[in-house]
Amino acid sequence: MWSTYLLIILLIICVITDLKERKIYNKVLFPFLIIAWIVHAITGGWHGLAEALLGTVVGLWILLIPYLLGGMGAGDVKLLAVIGGLKGISFVLMASIYMALAGGIMAILFIFYRKGFLKKILYLMHGLRHGMRLSLLEENDSVKTTLPYGVAIAAGAIFQAYFPGVISL
Repeated sequence: MWSTYLLIILLIICVITDLKERKIYNKVLFPFLIIAWIVHAITGGWHGLAEALLGTVVGLWILLIPYLLGGMGAGDVKLLAVIGGLKGISFVLMASIYMALAGGIMAILFIFYRKGFLKKILYLMHGLRHGMRLSLLEENDSVKTTLPYGVAIAAGAIFQAYFPGVISL
């Protein structure tokens, strides 16, 4: 239960900083990770520490490839690693499934609520109807805008914490 309380505190802090500044800070993440490892070692011995370390590695590996491809920030990767350190391998695996679903929903909503997107769709449909080809993404800035993916990570972790077993592996 202690790990769930720490998880909630961590997620609140990270969501706030990710929304405000698009950053998830190491000075927040690393103390939570060290505390998780220490408490798992104290409460579960070597087995508890091993579970926490493996959870950290699994959480890190889940988002490492998207990070290396430039689609994810390093803070997002480290946040999922800390979640794995706090809650373990099976938790971080399930949370990552919910995280991906939440991230997809966020991306779709973000696209549809972008300034002028619906207007562009209408122009595109009108142009196609009359044989004209129009570019949907005329502005380069619209492609450069980032999503606060820490919010999706938090949503996945919260869902897994409070509704475990909805999807089972």
